[in-house]
Amino acid sequence: MYNLINSIYKLRHRMNNYFKYLPLSDDDAKWGLHILNAGYNRINPGTPYPASGHPSDHQFDWDKGRILEEYQLIYITRGKGVFESRNCRQTRVHEGMVILLFPREWHRFKPDEHTGWDEFWVGFNGDIIRNIVRNDFVSPDQSVLAIGIHEQLIALFTSIIEKTKAEQPGYQPLVAGMVLHLLGDIYHRKRQEHLSRQNISEALVNKAMALLRGQVNKNVNMDAIAAELQVSYSWLRKAFKAFTGIAPHQYLLQLKIEHARNLLAGTRKPVKEIAFELGFESAFYFSRLFKLKTNSSPENYRKRMNSF
Repeated sequence: MYNLINSIYKLRHRMNNYFKYLPLSDDDAKWGLHILNAGYNRINPGTPYPASGHPSDHQFDWDKGRILEEYQLIYITRGKGVFESRNCRQTRVHEGMVILLFPREWHRFKPDEHTGWDEFWVGFNGDIIRNIVRNDFVSPDQSVLAIGIHEQLIALFTSIIEKTKAEQPGYQPLVAGMVLHLLGDIYHRKRQEHLSRQNISEALVNKAMALLRGQVNKNVNMDAIAAELQVSYSWLRKAFKAFTGIAPHQYLLQLKIEHARNLLAGTRKPVKEIAFELGFESAFYFSRLFKLKTNSSPENYRKRMNSF
């Protein structure tokens, strides 16, 4: 904790206020995620907000608010303030919180005049973030997320800023990857927090995963797995799916299919032998499941792998 506080203190005194709005080439737009702007501001108590110098479509005042045509991720690393949007009622914001802005979503925010705040931000757009939103990983009604102060996130924002300063050839895909890393890190931390509130044991789920991996060549009885862990299967299934996104049975099937891929590509064992080696009831059931999961029969998969 001391090292983190010391790092943030040094950062505040090393970094100057900075923002930059970036040009976008056709190739950058095709990448799937592109950066439109990035910056860092240290807003002292009583300082007008936002700072001057931004393009007119990004400037705003508290009374009118603003609507953007892009996504923005804002990380508050010091101070406090307030945020409000069309889908998010007025919410107190403090250090360690992230604000996520959405296109065509009215919003407004400002630091407390008595404390100010320090903010990193990055604006971005593209098919990748639209797909993330479409699949409900993030949503406008949850625009403010409390994730805490983390050196890794600060380092990512700082790297994004440094890359945008230089604008070296190929920097857009590089910083786009950093933004995707930010989004993944934030989602991971919120998932962990959600699971901890549900009192689900991560150690128990990890043990279940290890047991399943150790029995990939067997016809596994899930009730027996649950009994070994001293829980009911219904509880195990719920906990397992909460952590991994899939039920234990589907997790085991995916392990079997992956092992089957390796055997088909790396050995000359007959399909029937592979099916029984992996604990399937019949070669027919194995072949049907393999095609369902891979869009290819075992025989065609082997031919394709051996043609390289």
